[in-house]
Amino acid sequence: MAKQVTEPLGTLRVLMFPFLAYGHISPFLNVDKKLADRGFLIYLYSTPTNLKYASKKIPGKYADSIQLVELHLPELPDLHPHYHTTNDLPLHLHNTLQKALKMSKPKFSKILQNLKPDLVIYDILQQWAERVANEQNILAVKLLTSGTTVFSYFTISLSKPGDVFLFPQIYLRKSEQVKMNET
Repeated sequence: MAKQVTEPLGTLRVLMFPFLAYGHISPFLNVDKKLADRGFLIYLYSTPTNLKYASKKIPGKYADSIQLVELHLPELPDLHPHYHTTNDLPLHLHNTLQKALKMSKPKFSKILQNLKPDLVIYDILQQWAERVANEQNILAVKLLTSGTTVFSYFTISLSKPGDVFLFPQIYLRKSEQVKMNET
């Protein structure tokens, strides 16, 4: 749980909720630091495994402005706590991790009630986080951790199935298309 920090009156509090992958956490940490430099109090919400990784990436000058808040996922078969990240997660457990994350909605809601952030910044892979935040009248915005090309490709692929992307050199192989459709 986040340690208690005496914050100046009027300090805006932001709960950051990245997906459970190092490649998603790193861009969130970059935003965390920028916001902290501007006087925001940041709560980084993730699993203990990911927070251990993140803590090594947070310089000491942010010790009071970036707080680590633990997300404890529900217990599911074969999804031991050291697998509460995509790092070294066996492929057959990816859907289980996603399921556990979705099952954590009540815990997320409780964290919002306790911390009362002014804003939630969530990963695009957790669309449900916006609804949970809005139910508590907390503004929520999504952070896209991928580049514009990837985002454009998937937006067009999902909104206009069968259309060829503007740049034919950028495409998914058949096996990747099958995986995307399953997701």
